[in-house]
Amino acid sequence: MSKEKIALFTIFGGTGDLARRKLYPSLFNLYRKGYLQDHFAVIGTARRPWTDEHYHEVIADSLADLDVDDALVQKFASHFYYQSHDVTDVQHYITLKKLSQKLDDQYGLQGNRIFYLAMAPNFFGTIASHLRSENILTPNGFNRVIIEKPFGRDYATAKELNDQLSATFNENQIYRIDHYLGKEMIQNIPAMRFGNQILEALWNHDYIDNVQITLSEKLGVEERAVYYDNSGALRDMVQNHILQILSLLTMEQPANFDEDGVNAEKVKVLESLHQYTSDEVSTNFVRGQYGATDTVTGYRQEDKIEPDSTMDSFVAGKIMIDNERWSGVPFYVRTGKRLKDKFTRIDVVFKQPLTNIFQNLSAENQLATNVLTINVEPEAGFDLQMTGKQVGQGFATMPVNLHYQHDAQELADSPEAYERLLHDILNGDATNFTHWHQVAASWKFVDVIQKYWDEHQPEFPNYAPGSMGPQAADDLLTRDDRQWVYKD
Repeated sequence: MSKEKIALFTIFGGTGDLARRKLYPSLFNLYRKGYLQDHFAVIGTARRPWTDEHYHEVIADSLADLDVDDALVQKFASHFYYQSHDVTDVQHYITLKKLSQKLDDQYGLQGNRIFYLAMAPNFFGTIASHLRSENILTPNGFNRVIIEKPFGRDYATAKELNDQLSATFNENQIYRIDHYLGKEMIQNIPAMRFGNQILEALWNHDYIDNVQITLSEKLGVEERAVYYDNSGALRDMVQNHILQILSLLTMEQPANFDEDGVNAEKVKVLESLHQYTSDEVSTNFVRGQYGATDTVTGYRQEDKIEPDSTMDSFVAGKIMIDNERWSGVPFYVRTGKRLKDKFTRIDVVFKQPLTNIFQNLSAENQLATNVLTINVEPEAGFDLQMTGKQVGQGFATMPVNLHYQHDAQELADSPEAYERLLHDILNGDATNFTHWHQVAASWKFVDVIQKYWDEHQPEFPNYAPGSMGPQAADDLLTRDDRQWVYKD
């Protein structure tokens, strides 16, 4: 059976940074692996008055870092067509419809259409409305729409946006992309949990003391300054990436590992997040903003950032889940810009044995805390810290680390996150995408925190570049007689 997928991609925002850095290389990788062959085409749209020939040059340039044959690149680029397009102009959709039908006939696309809205969210509703009113959606193939974050700024704006999209597309046609859900080790979480009874039997409040999720970034806001100063770390990272990771770590085992089963269980756990009062926010969530050094520009001195900005470039928090499995287990999360290094890791800290039977032999026989670390990036693998006996005479305990790391070459050859997710969309598989009820529950949790912060002035800047955030992030755990597994 052929693995070829058949579709017409229409990319709104085809000249943008996302398209160049992620979409075109990902589509090319699907092409050279045979998932896209003769029966696909891409329409790139934007305001710029490009020709097809110039568009092909842009495509080729976006693939320059790949070690591939130029003839293959040119053959791939020949499937791309450009239309100068104003998303608010009805006439441009009429032109788009004609081009779409022409390419459908030319490449035998069977009416299969994928619309990628790589633009600002305020255009999503306008585009969706015109796709419906100008009959660009097809009755005989599939119609799927892909949208990028931010999906709203709060629950109210997210619902408004969702209502606009839902007027044209059904929920099973909407793919809300979160590239973290395409990462190898994030997709490994369900396999690790539900494929190993030795872990799943311990995966509850009886054996787990706390869980720590860290998404650390070394760079500052860079070219995303305008977006970031209207978003901040809480909206940009916690509402989507971190809460998605948390839901995979904490959901109940689905009846089947498919879109419906996973979505149902993720929604249940996200709706069980403990909703903080204002007073609870002040003690359970911390925000930060990086300052300047002799060699590093502070957040408020970054280009296009207001000099008195109170936007958070760091957030740490304690999340509780009000259900039987996780009652009393704190989930500590943190993420930020200009931190010590770039990495993503999850640390699952297990409870100590009730009795240390070796302490009578020596006061130094302290038991190492069992910690399962899921290294997401840049390395990908697992570490398990256990207690063992030191080699030699007598009986002395020592911490032992069991380590597994994916082969670097194997990882280099594996699909990048966007490639995985585009392949899923071609297959109509939304298991690794965010559904509306997940988005809604996440915003309802985050909105309370953001509202409290909006009403209280922070003392910024409050952490140095190259650190792991403000002192208050450490104090958050110290108050619970705990500490971060990964420290400065």
